[in-house]
Amino acid sequence: MKMDGHAGRFLFFMGVLLLGASVAADRICAQSLPVNPTLKKKIRDDVDNLVVNVELVNVLFTVTDRKGRLITDLQRPNFKLYEDNKLQEITNFSRETDLPLTIAVLIDTSTSITDRFKFEQEAAIEFLYQTLRPRKDKALLITFDSAIELVQDFTDDPQLLARSIRRIRPGGGTKLLDSIFLTCQEKLKAEPGSTRKIIILISDGDDNLSIQNVGSTLEMVHRSDVSIYAVSTNSSGFFSIKAPKSDKLLRRLARETGGRAFFPFKSEELSESFANIGTELRSQYSLAYRSSNTARDGSFRSIKIKTNRKRLKVKSRKGYYASRNSG
Repeated sequence: MKMDGHAGRFLFFMGVLLLGASVAADRICAQSLPVNPTLKKKIRDDVDNLVVNVELVNVLFTVTDRKGRLITDLQRPNFKLYEDNKLQEITNFSRETDLPLTIAVLIDTSTSITDRFKFEQEAAIEFLYQTLRPRKDKALLITFDSAIELVQDFTDDPQLLARSIRRIRPGGGTKLLDSIFLTCQEKLKAEPGSTRKIIILISDGDDNLSIQNVGSTLEMVHRSDVSIYAVSTNSSGFFSIKAPKSDKLLRRLARETGGRAFFPFKSEELSESFANIGTELRSQYSLAYRSSNTARDGSFRSIKIKTNRKRLKVKSRKGYYASRNSG
């Protein structure tokens, strides 16, 4: 249809007005339309929950009586948890008998443990056969003397681990602390927190070559959420009033990480020590809480769990390191 000049200009002018009105309307909607208050609250709550869940602190622990027997029938009301001596609210609680295990077996192959080495090997092999469950648990093998060697990476096959253990031979100095530090840093720290991460340390506790000290090693262990179970190959402590320095080191590593140190008097008692570790790993409690300290300063926070049952002892890691703001 033919259109005269006036009509064309009129339609063009109207089109510009309509287009402008549409853009303006979009801007007005974007700037001034009210947000549904319920939806706004849900978005805010979702964001808050995301931040809170990231800061959830999980703690595994065991309870024993005065004779060291495991107590497994306690309930949530039986416990109180303190962070830096301040009472915290426990949000989650359960008894853990089936948690997946991630195990690093560290065997001292220095010359100082030669006399008991055969017994160590067989006891460690027996422990792995009794403890590892296919497709659920996994373990690796590291040896340390003057060098630290990954002999067998993570596997759920105890037979493969047993063959690797039987092949190792003792000789050299001792890098005990360095081996723990590197195992946590390179192999355990990245493992998911939904598994129980432990180090089985078989050593006489002597260390004469490590670069790391006890403080830096324990910091790495805490940051990796690992517990240390030490099995001593040194029986000298039983014949002296004062425990040797090496025994004190093993006790401290275990105590501060929520593990346990064993000092079998005879080589034949090594198997019993390993059996006790396996039993303890299946007889634990788990709780979680959100720290009342909201600072993201990377500081170490001490943890203490108390029970209202008299004459019972609670054993857990001594604390954790808070996250740090990236900014």
